[in-house]
Amino acid sequence: MRALPLIFIAIAWEVSSRLGIVSTHSLPPLTQVLAAWFDLLKSGDLWSNAAASLYRAGAGLALSIVVGAVLGIAMAWWRPVRTLLNPLVEALYPLPKSALIPVTALWLGFGDASKILLIFLACMLPVTLGAFNGARGCEQVMVWSARSMGASRLGILWDVVVPSALPELLNGVRTALALSFILLVSSELIASREGLGYLIGSLGEAGVYDAMFAAVLTVAFLGFIADRLYQQFSDWMLRWRG
Repeated sequence: MRALPLIFIAIAWEVSSRLGIVSTHSLPPLTQVLAAWFDLLKSGDLWSNAAASLYRAGAGLALSIVVGAVLGIAMAWWRPVRTLLNPLVEALYPLPKSALIPVTALWLGFGDASKILLIFLACMLPVTLGAFNGARGCEQVMVWSARSMGASRLGILWDVVVPSALPELLNGVRTALALSFILLVSSELIASREGLGYLIGSLGEAGVYDAMFAAVLTVAFLGFIADRLYQQFSDWMLRWRG
């Protein structure tokens, strides 16, 4: 039953294209798109460009998780760090992240480094805020209890604050995961010579719309799978909560 809406959309897509309700130039039939997807798969274009995109997204996201988690917890735990970084985070958070695309391309060119830097900078903010809010929400009673039992400051941080921050941190990472796909494809459309975004743009410019839609569906599918896998990982990480 959960797949019923998707089945309905697929049928409506195919019927509307076949009956001429929608121009096939604007929306090729789904069966034609799937055939183009298999052609891209056989030619190797889909594999190579998907590998480049996943590498960029994975590297940038991993860096943002590590740095963002450390910064967020440090901001919550140490007042000087919060005083120093909080204005910067508040100033950068509302900034449209796509505005960084030409900046990173100017700095590092059209290769992997500019995409990784873009994803790192943009995804670090939701991770940082998630870690900060989670650590700030730690119950003071637990901190006082740990102190009364002789726990060190670093021990309290690791054994009390970090587990308390984990749910909010994981929510921030999920937001960053979705943002990484959005920025990846956007940046590859504008400033790249490989990747799924580049493939979508080049196929669209060449007028090969069935293959272009196949590449778009590939991005959607990869994003869906990544989100579902991450949800399972989050549930496993939070299994201690019962």
